Amino acid sequence: MLLTVNGKPAEISGEISVTKLLEEVKAEMPQYVSVQVDGEMILRADFDTTIVKEGTVVEFLYYMGGGQRPC
Repeated sequence: MLLTVNGKPAEISGEISVTKLLEEVKAEMPQYVSVQVDGEMILRADFDTTIVKEGTVVEFLYYMGGGQRPC
């Protein structure tokens, strides 16, 4: 099945959960990633039950904090 992950086409063998997709595409730091599926943010508690299907657009988002510039 073909879907889009972070703006790039990805070929996955069948419908899978967000958790399995993170493993399949070897997402960096999966414990820190936020996931958006077809424009909707997915709660981490729902990663196992949210199924990714043909044509789905998935974005992995990493929020990073920054320091304050010295004055």
